[in-house]
Amino acid sequence: MTLDLMPVMPEILLAIGALALLMLGVFIGEKSVGVVTWGAVLALVVALVWVLIGPTAASAFGGTFVVDPFSTFMKVLALIGSATAIVLSARPAATDKWARFEYPVLVVLATVGMMAMISANDLISLYLGLELQSLALYVVASIDRDNLKSTEAGLKYFVLGALSSGMLLYGASMLYGFTGHTGFPEIAAHLKAHGVSLGLVFGLVFVLAGLAFKISAVPFHMWTPDVYEGAPTPVTAFFAGAPKVAAFALVIRVVAEALGPAGHNWQQIIVFIAFASMALGAFAGIGQTNIKRLMAYSSIGHMGYALVGLAAGTAQGIAGVSIYLAIYLVTTLGTFALILSMRRDGKAVEDIADLAGLSRSQPLVAFGLSMLLFSLAGIPPLAGFFGKLYVFLAAVEAKLFVLAVLGVLASVVGAFYYIRIVKVIYFDEPAAELDRPSIEQKVVFALASIFVLVFVFAGNGLVSAANAAAKTFF
Repeated sequence: MTLDLMPVMPEILLAIGALALLMLGVFIGEKSVGVVTWGAVLALVVALVWVLIGPTAASAFGGTFVVDPFSTFMKVLALIGSATAIVLSARPAATDKWARFEYPVLVVLATVGMMAMISANDLISLYLGLELQSLALYVVASIDRDNLKSTEAGLKYFVLGALSSGMLLYGASMLYGFTGHTGFPEIAAHLKAHGVSLGLVFGLVFVLAGLAFKISAVPFHMWTPDVYEGAPTPVTAFFAGAPKVAAFALVIRVVAEALGPAGHNWQQIIVFIAFASMALGAFAGIGQTNIKRLMAYSSIGHMGYALVGLAAGTAQGIAGVSIYLAIYLVTTLGTFALILSMRRDGKAVEDIADLAGLSRSQPLVAFGLSMLLFSLAGIPPLAGFFGKLYVFLAAVEAKLFVLAVLGVLASVVGAFYYIRIVKVIYFDEPAAELDRPSIEQKVVFALASIFVLVFVFAGNGLVSAANAAAKTFF
């Protein structure tokens, strides 16, 4: 048997790049932060190019690792999210004195884990990818070790993450015990041939509980507000983007591929989690004054909306989820680029009230932020509206009328807190002027704002890529 490593080449390149950058950092010391940061971005860009030009249908390691249109689509999103997060972190980390060469290296290693998760076609490769990502993220959450909040955030994430990994492992062992297989196609074939036993249902519930933690869906969301608020803002920007996309891709692959024949069993769970996440995200965000904490509840709500498409269990639903995740990623990164620039006299500020008067001091920035917030709220004709439209249409097609109606109602409630920020920007008494954003923040913010505005005219490419990705499972 010859070992074909072409399908895993992006992951190998990233892993070698991370180890080389780590060695560089160790030997040169803290002076290497700038070189390591931009070296990490370069490694991610090279991996991205390779994913785009590499094979579109292949497998490695005996079918436990697969490359298909779905994995390509999700890997592109994860790599864009990680590279952007590193670019955005360079300036604030230096200003706030927590810049360490380990940070970009850990982000690259977490990205290797994410890519392994997206391509996992087996319970064992799923767990390996998940743990590689998680171990890097535990350290990243508490990277600002002199800050009590950051240390607390890392510890909370570690304890709850370990618990969720345990649940996932227990569920995976039950799936293996009752089917005799760890490969996703084999598990699906067993379910088709022998039906779903009670033990399998238990295994399925535990696996979904472990994965729900990773996407911070209710009731496994407890860590999200604390980690988002406590971790340094560049870290929060990273957490909100790429890891969410990768974990969601894994959820899709597990339920669509491995548990496809048990659709009736997992659909009920997904419907409940989707509704609970949308409701909590909408109502809990109303009273928040800290913008990072608000974004945490916003991300819980958005995962709920994406799950609506998954609950449909159709190709249209998975295409809707893929489009939704792409739009969510860009919009979130754009919003965090602005949150990172919220500084007064070089000191970071996080209150929504600090944005008062932004429309007078920086009118273009105020307009861009308003568009991003309106997109998150799902107001037409912005990109966020189409994301929600696709997932709700898929739910209606699958006759999940109640879920679609509840989703629309939650969306209306959630729109309140986004519009409240816009009200603060344009109508409140001006606060002291904020510092000007750095060039990196300006570029990311401008690109995200343009994407949100022009999606209605130029979104066909993304929609057709998402449809091709969804057809992988059907």
